Amino acid sequence: MDGSAKISVTAGDIEFELEGTPTEIEEMLTHLRQDDTWEIMMTRLNAAKIDSSDSPTSGSESSTDADRGVSFRNLIETCALKRKPDQVLGALHFLRDVEGIMDSPPRVINQLFDDAGIESPGNLSLYLNRLREREFLIIPEGSEDKNRFAILSTEGKAHIEKRSSR
Repeated sequence: MDGSAKISVTAGDIEFELEGTPTEIEEMLTHLRQDDTWEIMMTRLNAAKIDSSDSPTSGSESSTDADRGVSFRNLIETCALKRKPDQVLGALHFLRDVEGIMDSPPRVINQLFDDAGIESPGNLSLYLNRLREREFLIIPEGSEDKNRFAILSTEGKAHIEKRSSR
């Protein structure tokens, strides 16, 4: 490795490309940040980010929910998770490992089922506690022993793998 780096950014008609060592690139970025072009580019990037965010008025929320629902349904079907406890385990796997959501109160899990067009589990606490008893779920240290922070244990992941190989 030669220690060189390259940064390319395009925001509409504004485009720049920096190439060199990390120190040289940092120096070039410092000069760019002092230019009006940098402010214009950052404004455009922020506007694009806001436009693509989950704005209820933009209609992107329903599209995102539909995509999310389809993805979760595909996981349930691919892994052949027919029983509700297995589906709850699959939901936690989806939320934690696919979406990166680490705090999921019952409404978040139920919404995932609704987005997928799958009947919600109902008494979610009962399912989560039974999955914990079977050692399929663990509560990370420092999470106040709350089910909303539960993650799949090694046994829980193995259980989903076993179901999907049937």
